Amino acid sequence: MSNVTADVGVVIVAAGSGSRTGSEELKQFRWVAGKPMLLHTVQLFQQRADVCMVVAVLPKRYAGDPPPWLFQSDIERLLIGVGGTQRGSSVRSGLDDLPTTARIVVIHDAARPFILDETVDAVIAAARKGTGAIAALPLTDTLKRVDEDGHVLGTTERSGLWRAQTPQAFPRDMIDDVTRRANREGVTATDDAALCEHYGYPVVVIPGSERAMKITSEDDFARAEVMSMLTR
Repeated sequence: MSNVTADVGVVIVAAGSGSRTGSEELKQFRWVAGKPMLLHTVQLFQQRADVCMVVAVLPKRYAGDPPPWLFQSDIERLLIGVGGTQRGSSVRSGLDDLPTTARIVVIHDAARPFILDETVDAVIAAARKGTGAIAALPLTDTLKRVDEDGHVLGTTERSGLWRAQTPQAFPRDMIDDVTRRANREGVTATDDAALCEHYGYPVVVIPGSERAMKITSEDDFARAEVMSMLTR
């Protein structure tokens, strides 16, 4: 591993309010499977020899005084970014903090603490070929379109539909271009790959994992604890 070039920058988006958990504590700071959620991914990415820097983007009120457990990591490869009011501004803030040596960028949601090393390997490998890459899972459930009153309007064909996850990886030039253009033009998206799609850049899907579930509710925390015990 000594010959590995450290040219991957990681932006962990942890600037959300976490209001859907119903707790006053930020969900990305809550403990799950033995440690705070955010710390799981900071440590995972810093175990990689190809990572030159991890930027954890926090809400503004925490960025100046982050929780002390966050420094249970390689502080030489950790920066704290200041989040914005929307995901796009938080990602852009994290990108601005990355060193110029980061030629590949991985963007990850702090609410997905249990990603697999092989998924990270695969999205980075795809980005090195010049394309955006996202972890995702094919849809297996039947999809229904429903009106505001709960009446079913129709069934949507699920063939070719995938559930997007993170990590998502991009060549630095690509993600810099689309985020700057989106900022100028007021374009928003729920994930970073959507901006690449919007501006005509190629994006490929890498099979993700059910382990990479997004924790958004109290029920999710309970499921995550059970899953972590079953997969140890």
